[in-house]
Parts: sequence; C-alpha cells; structure tokens
Amino acid sequence: MWNKIAIFIIKYRLRLMVVLAALTAFMAYHARNAEMSYDFANVVSKDDVDMQYFQRFKQTFGEDGNILVVGMQDNKAYRLQNFLELKKLSDELSQVEGVKAVISLPNLVQVVKDTAERRFTTAAIFPAAPETQPELDSLLQVVRNQGFYDGQIINNKTGATLLAITLDPVYLNSARRVEVMDNITAHTEAFSKKTSIKLHYAGLPFVRAVMTTKVAAEMQLFLALALLVTGVTLFIFFRSFYAVIFPLLVISMVVVWVLGTLSLLGFKISLLTGLIPAILVVIGIPNSTYLLTRYHYDYRKHGNKIMALARVISKIGVVNLVTNTTTAIGFIVFTFTHVAILYEFGVVAGINIFVTYIISIVLIPVVFSYLPPPSRRQLRHLDARPLNKLLEFFDYIVHRKRHLVYFFTILAVGVSLFGITKVKTVSYMVDDLPEESSVNADLAFFENHFSGVMPLEIIVDTGIKQGVMRLPNLRKLDQLEGFLRTQPILSAPISVVGLVKTATQAFYEGDPNSYRLPDNTERNFIFSYLARQNDGANQKLLRAFVDSTGQKARISLKVADAGSRELDTLIIRKIKPELREIYGGEGVSVSEEGNTMTFTRDDSGAQTTVSLTGTTLLFIKGNEYLIANLQSSLLLAFVLVTIVIALLFKSVRVVLSSLIPNMIPLLIAGGLMGFFNIPLKPSTALIFSIALGIAIDDSIHFLAKYRSELLSNGFNVSRAITTSLTEAGTSMIYTSVILFFGFVIFAFSEFGGTKALGVLMSVSLLIALFTNLIILPTLLMSFDSGKYKRDPYALIEHYDEFYLEHEDEELDLSQLKLRLEEEVNLEEDNKPENGKVQRV
Repeated sequence: MWNKIAIFIIKYRLRLMVVLAALTAFMAYHARNAEMSYDFANVVSKDDVDMQYFQRFKQTFGEDGNILVVGMQDNKAYRLQNFLELKKLSDELSQVEGVKAVISLPNLVQVVKDTAERRFTTAAIFPAAPETQPELDSLLQVVRNQGFYDGQIINNKTGATLLAITLDPVYLNSARRVEVMDNITAHTEAFSKKTSIKLHYAGLPFVRAVMTTKVAAEMQLFLALALLVTGVTLFIFFRSFYAVIFPLLVISMVVVWVLGTLSLLGFKISLLTGLIPAILVVIGIPNSTYLLTRYHYDYRKHGNKIMALARVISKIGVVNLVTNTTTAIGFIVFTFTHVAILYEFGVVAGINIFVTYIISIVLIPVVFSYLPPPSRRQLRHLDARPLNKLLEFFDYIVHRKRHLVYFFTILAVGVSLFGITKVKTVSYMVDDLPEESSVNADLAFFENHFSGVMPLEIIVDTGIKQGVMRLPNLRKLDQLEGFLRTQPILSAPISVVGLVKTATQAFYEGDPNSYRLPDNTERNFIFSYLARQNDGANQKLLRAFVDSTGQKARISLKVADAGSRELDTLIIRKIKPELREIYGGEGVSVSEEGNTMTFTRDDSGAQTTVSLTGTTLLFIKGNEYLIANLQSSLLLAFVLVTIVIALLFKSVRVVLSSLIPNMIPLLIAGGLMGFFNIPLKPSTALIFSIALGIAIDDSIHFLAKYRSELLSNGFNVSRAITTSLTEAGTSMIYTSVILFFGFVIFAFSEFGGTKALGVLMSVSLLIALFTNLIILPTLLMSFDSGKYKRDPYALIEHYDEFYLEHEDEELDLSQLKLRLEEEVNLEEDNKPENGKVQRV
C-alpha cells in the first residue's frame, strides 16, 4: 500500500502542492478570526454542586469578580490639591465606557437621620470640593468615623486608600476589555504623573487583562524562537539551506492550520491553546528530520533521487504515522477530561499533529524532487564522527557494563521516588506570574493593607422570608463576621450587618462608638426608620447584600491569594467548625454537600443553610479538578501507548522493554519537581502524558531497526543492537536535540507554569534519549532471545527505516512517467558509494 502511496505522491506532486496551498489559504482566511480568551475558564463540571450554586448566586446578587481596585498609600493623597485631583480622577473614570460605578474617598456617602420624616437618607461626605486643608482634614475625620468604610475603602491604621471600579461584565468577556483597561490606566497614569503618587492595581479584571496581553505576546515570541532554534539546529545537522527552509515552511503552514482550526471550531486562544503553535513547531520538525535523513541515506546508496524520495514515502511514511500517533495520544487523552480548556487543547493539538504529518509526508518529498540532489558536503552528517564515537561508547556500556546500567537506573528511580513524595499540590489565582511581576507586587500591597482582593462569598439562607432582619439572625451574622475579622488572609467582611450598624450610628448622630447592632430596646426605633426609607441608593445597596425576599444574606469578603492549601485549611478547619458553633448545637442536625452546610432543628424542622462560594473558591477547586483529570489522562495515555506498541510488535517482552525506559524520565521529572519545590498544578501535570507520547517515538524507531537487524544477522541480538545503535541512534539524537532546544525556549516565559513545562519537558526528553539508547538495548541484551517468527499481522513487519536493496523492485518507477533528468555527470566528490546513477 505504501509503495502505491509513494508513487501517487510523486506522480501527482504538482496537483498535491496546489491542493495543499488552497487548503492552507482557506485556513489562513479563517485564522484571521482567531480571538483571545478574556475570561478565566470554568473548569469545574457544570454538574458540580458548588458550580451550580455559584450560578444561582450570580443570578441573585450578580458578578463577584468584576471589580478593579486602584490603591495608594501616600500622605500626599490627603493634601488639598492632590485630593482634588483624586476627585477629578474619580469623576473621569465614572465616564469611561464600560465602567458601571466608581467608589473612592471623594465620593463616599454617610447615612444620616431625617428626624422630621423619621427615616434614614444618604448624604455626600464631600458635597463640594474642599477649599482649604483644614476643611479637608475635618471631612476626612468624618470618613474615618464611618466604621463601614474601614478596611473597605480606607485603612485607618496605615492610611492606605483605594478606588473600587465596577466594570460591565459585557465588556469583561470581550476584546473590548483591553480598550476599557487602556482607558482606565490612561487616566490613572496621568493622575500618578501629576501628583507623584504611586498607584497599585489588582482585582480579577486587571489580572485577566494582564494575563491575556502576556499570552498574546508570548505566543508570538515562542513561535519566533521555536522557528529560529529549530532552523539553526537543522542547518547545523544538514548543512543545507534547503533542509532548513522547507521544513520551516511545513511548520509555518501548520501554524496557519492551528489558528484556522481554533477559529473554525469556535475556540479561543487561551494560556494552553496559545502554546500549541510553538509546541507543534518543536514536535513537528522531527517529521522532516527523519524524512531528510532517510532521503540522504538512500540517495548515497544508489544515487537515484526519485527512487530515494519514493522510498522515503513508502518506508518512513508508516514510521512517522506511528510516531505521530503516539505523540497525538499524549494530547488527545485530554479530550476525555470533559474540561473545556483541556478539551480544546487536546482537540486542536491532536488534529494538527496529523495535519503536520500529512503536510510533511507530501511537501518534503515533492519539493525535494524539484531541487538538485544533495551534495557530498550535505551528506557528510551521515558519518558524523563525534556522534559515532558517542554511539560506540553507548554500545560498549550496553555490552560490557550492564551491571552498572542497572545499578544507576535503580539508584535514579529510588531517588526520584523519594523526590516525588515531596511534591506538593497547590494552586494560586495568579499562579503563573513570576514573583517579581508588578502584578504580584501590587497584590502584596492590597494583601498588606486590605488583606487581599480575590472575591469570596458566604450566603446565609435563614429559611424564612424577611428572616435576615430578625435581630437573632443579625447577631449570628455579626458573630460570624467577628470571627472572620480574626483571620489574617481575609478582608473586613461587608454585609447587611454593616448597614444596620451604620444605621445605628446615624441614629445617634454619627457617634463612632454607636457603630453596632441595636439592642432590643433600640431595635423598634431604628428598624422603623429603616422601614420608611425610600432612598434609591440605599435600596440598591441593601439589595446587594439581601435578596428580594429578605431571606438570604450575603457576606462579601476579599481573600489573599494564599494558595489552595491555605484556603482549604481556612474553610475546612476554621470557617466550617465556626459555623457549626454558631448555627449548630443541641437539637440541631448538620448535613454537608460540597461547600454548603444545612442546619436543621430536630423539633421544628426549621433550616438554616450556609454556603461558601465565589470565583476564588471555584477557581481553586477547578485547578484541583484539573489535576485529578490530568492524572487519569496520564493513565489513559499509558494504556493507549501500550496498545500501539503491542500492535506493532506482538511481543510482551518488547512492550515491557519499551515502556520501562520511557517511564524512568517521567519518574525523574517528578522527582525533580519535589527536590526543586515545583508544585503539581495543571501546567506541570500536562508534562507527563505529553512527554510519554513524544518519548516513546525513540523506542519505536530503535525497535523497528532492531527487529530488522535480527533478521539480517541471523537473530544475533548482540550484532543487531550494535547496528541499531549505529544507524538508528543518529536520527534519534538529531530529533531529541531539536526537541530539547525547542522546549527549552519555554523556560524564558513569564508564566511560572509555562517555564516549568519547558524545563521539565526538555529534561524529560533528553533523559528519554539516553534511556532509549542505553537502558532499552541493555534490557534487550538481558531478556530478549532474539528469536521470533515473522508475523504478517504485526504492523512493524511492514516497514524498515533503512535501505534494503532488493526492496527497490517493489517500486515500479515506470508508473511515475516523470521527465526528469538526473545529474549524470556528477562531480567526482559527489559520487554515491556504488558509483552508479539510475535514470528515471
């Protein structure tokens, strides 16, 4: 079959090139519409109880992650002229398209008592711009007396203050986010320049905008670096510009296909899918490397260019198909996770790995059929002495020092297993940004002065309408808030309790000491005032923390980005036990489902439900969900790769011999993670299944050659291994070096996860090269008898990577009908080994 395919490709080469060009142009047309993702992906299953509750929360109270905060800590902010600039900034920001509201020091309000109407109303603390510094200082003291704002807008202890900018969710989830953020920062930077006050930015909208911008920039950077690195490596190996230009042309076409695939499938460019173009550059080049190596090897044997190219297709075609299949397995397994971002990553990468194979198997032979045959200088890499010396050394170790190979292998595995025990699973909201990033520095500012900015919500369902405003329920909420204030990674909570306390303070003419819940005597007076208020702003604020039925109360908090472990400890070991203490007790049974606790009175059946939710909680849970899915993906990849090897070789010994050398690099990578404190998170967990799919290619190439040499050498295992190391080792080293340097470029990423992926993938694939050139042949020497019957149903029997002269008869080149003149008068230094030139 592959001989017919070879003849078809060579015979219809021009038409095939036109078809490829037309299809690539079609994909390029759609690639123009590829869009960036502007949202944190929902990686938790839609059927998850916490995810379902979070969706209900947003329907009731709205988005919790659409606030951008701009903070400052500078005494100059409280000087009259700078304060006026701050007021001007607040007014300007409120006019920016996409901004729904701005809360800042100059536009704060206070609740005041209207004795005549017996109700509460709101009044601006700064009704007009202060004209003197003493006037400003007096009004600032009024702000400090409002307990509701302490820890929210101003920190009375440190003097830090912030602007809270609420953004329209419609803009947040579209490309217009960038325009909105640019407009906001244009105003804030102008303020900073005019006043010399340093500003700090945080909040999910800001973090998402920064990450989106960096993803787009790194996608272009890594693509350029991948092309440069692979191009230089190809030139060093082949010493031919043709051998550089056309493989890079193949990969450039694949990049267009990747972007076109994203657009056609309706996917967006995320942190993961943004890596695909550069990854495919790296793992796609070996296709061309094997094709060109085989082409040069065959051409040197008989000097017939077309014969060599036809044999490249017929023999290497199936080899590359198998190796591309195992590589694709490492990505395709992600489609079984039912997680959107992993599914998209697996689908796009899996499809385009096979696209890479098709384009390379067609374009490389076709293009080189039009080019001059390789010169003697270009064939010199086949006899690279340094590589031959290295391979001879490996052969010596395999034959003479097998005991040392086993000793160091067991030692490395033992040390790696110990390192794996030290690996920690932890995730952060801004996990991928480096510690020295300005985003992390700004985040630290808000954590120091406001205990964080990442949203966390607690919803208390009293079980009865208007139950929130009952004094016993308010006191329980106040007790819970008092506990939450003691937790160092939580901000001051804000809820209806704060509003009621503010009302009490207003009832007593703004006395700071009266910022508290009313007692039983005061309750009727104060609540009667609350019942009469018809101020739209007050009603809107109340509805932000109490649902329309008055049954559910919302406690809104901000949490430091302390990581999934500390957040889990806070919720499981601190908050939930405190909830049991407050809402439980004798005669109350407790049940839990996810992060929702239900307290039921045994005598009456009355229920109070407390739920913890919010973007932060779902993001952390999502990362844990991802890691669990990635572990199952690795197991699935292992099973599928095992099946492929079994179909190829139909031998249990060969399957085990091939899997062991490729599991060792994964164990070592896991050990390195433990020793160098690299946490297990989605970006690092990706490594293992991808590395397994790529690394197994070396085993397939070596074992294919080994089985062929067994037949040629009378089933002599020792001679077969020596020849296999010499002839297959060169191309294995070429491709592994390309893969190593290709993945190393990701170490220059600003994202910690991408950086870890680059380093660990490079190390894993380099180690896999040595395990396949040393441990694999050592295992074969020890456990393979070399005797086997040729199985016509084993796929491996249908191809051989290297030249067997009698197989030329299988290619009927007369079918090609090509009017090509081969170089008859070759220069003396460019003659093939047998000195013969065949015409086609």
